[in-house]
Amino acid sequence: MTADIKINKLTTDQATAELARLADVLGRANAAYHTDDAPDIDDATYDALKRRNTAIEARFPDLKRDDSPTDQVGAPVSDAFSKVPHAQRMLSLGNAFSDEDVRDFDSGVRKFLGMADGSLAYTAEPKIDGLSLSLRYEGGRLVQAATRGDGAVGENVTANARTIVDIPEQLTGAPDVLEVRGEVYMSHADFAALNQRQSEAGGKSFANPRNAAAGSLRQLDSRITKSRPLRFFAYAWGEVSEPLSGTQSGALKMLVKLGFSVNDQTRLCTDVAAMLAHYAVIEQQRATLGYDIDGVVYKVDDLALQARLGMRSTTPRWAIAHKFPAELAWTRLEAIDIQVGRTGALSPVARLTPVTVGGVSVSNATLHNEDYIAGKDSKGGEIRGGKDIREGDWVQVYRAGDVIPKVADVDLSQRPESATEPCDFPKICPICGSGAIREPGDAVRRCTGGLICAAQAVEKLKHFVSRGAFDIDGLGAKLVEEFYHDGWVREPADIFTLEERFSSGIKQLQNREGWGETSANNLFAAIRERKTIAFDRLLFGLGIRHVGEAAARLIARHYGTWDAFIAAIDTAEEANAAWEDLMGIDGIGEVMARSLLAAFSAPAERAAIDRLTEHLIVEDAARPQSDSPVAGKTVVFTGTLEKMTRAEAKSRAEALGAKVSGSVSAKTDILVAGPGAGSKAKKAADLGINTLDEDGWLALIGA
Repeated sequence: MTADIKINKLTTDQATAELARLADVLGRANAAYHTDDAPDIDDATYDALKRRNTAIEARFPDLKRDDSPTDQVGAPVSDAFSKVPHAQRMLSLGNAFSDEDVRDFDSGVRKFLGMADGSLAYTAEPKIDGLSLSLRYEGGRLVQAATRGDGAVGENVTANARTIVDIPEQLTGAPDVLEVRGEVYMSHADFAALNQRQSEAGGKSFANPRNAAAGSLRQLDSRITKSRPLRFFAYAWGEVSEPLSGTQSGALKMLVKLGFSVNDQTRLCTDVAAMLAHYAVIEQQRATLGYDIDGVVYKVDDLALQARLGMRSTTPRWAIAHKFPAELAWTRLEAIDIQVGRTGALSPVARLTPVTVGGVSVSNATLHNEDYIAGKDSKGGEIRGGKDIREGDWVQVYRAGDVIPKVADVDLSQRPESATEPCDFPKICPICGSGAIREPGDAVRRCTGGLICAAQAVEKLKHFVSRGAFDIDGLGAKLVEEFYHDGWVREPADIFTLEERFSSGIKQLQNREGWGETSANNLFAAIRERKTIAFDRLLFGLGIRHVGEAAARLIARHYGTWDAFIAAIDTAEEANAAWEDLMGIDGIGEVMARSLLAAFSAPAERAAIDRLTEHLIVEDAARPQSDSPVAGKTVVFTGTLEKMTRAEAKSRAEALGAKVSGSVSAKTDILVAGPGAGSKAKKAADLGINTLDEDGWLALIGA
């Protein structure tokens, strides 16, 4: 199976399959952790899976999916709270798992900034295992508190935040607008006391302090939140009307002056050696701190350098979380279930006797695929000494991150007498009965039923209404599943004809348990509102294999309109101009391009897409900074840049509204050529493309 193959040994097909598996596993884990406050795998497992995903993408950049876990932050907000858009996105952090990773982080920062030598200071602070919260103050008064949500939109928990003792209602001497960001947590002592009270009252006990804190902050009744012993550490900020300081450490001191609690274990480190030394101190003190932490966060101290470094799609370049090692536990494997995903992949899931691993109760774990269960790698070689996994086995569960656990080993000495036969992995789909085939080189067995398979159809519909896609208020995954099985919705277009197909649609809805006239009316209104949809959201919502949110945005930005995109896709075939134009989009590789063409050329799938778009108004892609001299232009960088790194140049060009391509074509507007420019410069000259040196480019953009 692909999960057991070393990254440097993966073939292109194997890498594609592994990225698909990781996207599915990590996506479900994110929802369990951030939305449901019920993580089903530990931090160490999650981090290991995400790190593997990132490494595969680095080796195979053209295979990056656009539901890639590297482009995801948090998870959708709960329908129970009103939604709050963040003035500035709340991003997650990249992870380091070894001293070498930290050195690589420092080297990457220096390389981006072009400063190989010289002093570069970082702050180092414990990474609190709690719930992220953003507090907005205007005129010194707390006006809003919001959870991180998906990074762009959070949950409004203002009334609950006001009950937390560490959160001031009024600030003296603060900027007129100040968003303070930090972590809500619960101490070990308070957590134990809370569970004792819950037990005495016959209530629910919490698995760990993080779950208790998250569940307490997200109560619909703020009186319940007030009764819970929540605390808050401030460590960052969002929108500010004036700077707090010129440095990270200075800004933290300012937050203390304003009345916030800042972790007293934070230190200013002058080099990597000092960072690692402080990490070792924190790790030794971990058990005595009185609250849960899962690592140490390093941040470039100079805020001007932070601004230069900027952001990736979901993480800042100037910070990283150095995570603590993974944790293990042993438990009984009660059953092996097979789940069928959106792309037809048959995924085995271990149902476990619940066990606490690193403070989290784990009852499910991934078994990857049939090879892993059989004790083999993708080439037939042995893993775990060739020991297979059977129902009833005593198994070791590994958590590496905070999301998806996996079964790591099996103790044959405790195998029950009833476990006489190896696992017989299904060759037909357990949902629809169609053949489940495994193509050569693919570690995953897939159902061939397509949309006749209820599992695939339902998962596609769930994806369609998900956060990054249509995100219809009131129409979540559970309701979609109900509507599908009731025969109301079998494909996306059916959602937009619900009201007209049922003359008594509202009556039928309000007769369902938990529904009334108001909720039915609200749902139909939300569906009507989503008939106008952004180009990239529509494309992402179609659930085309390998096309995630980031790729959908790139494609939308490139073509501008849905009609232009459809015209291009309909004419594209290998080696013609439309194909070359698609392949020229920076970040779109051959695997993704072929997947797009396959989806739009398949008769049944295309007919379903056309039925859907008949009901929609597709908004043209937004073009940022339309007043800049390079907005809308396609720019290619080649050769060596001397005044900024390639990454910095690309980031700045995109921020100004330019489209950055990796190849020169007739549609290229500007080639920026540094020393050592080769074939791209020659091709640009042959095509008569405007070619600038680095100074010319900087002058053009006013830098």
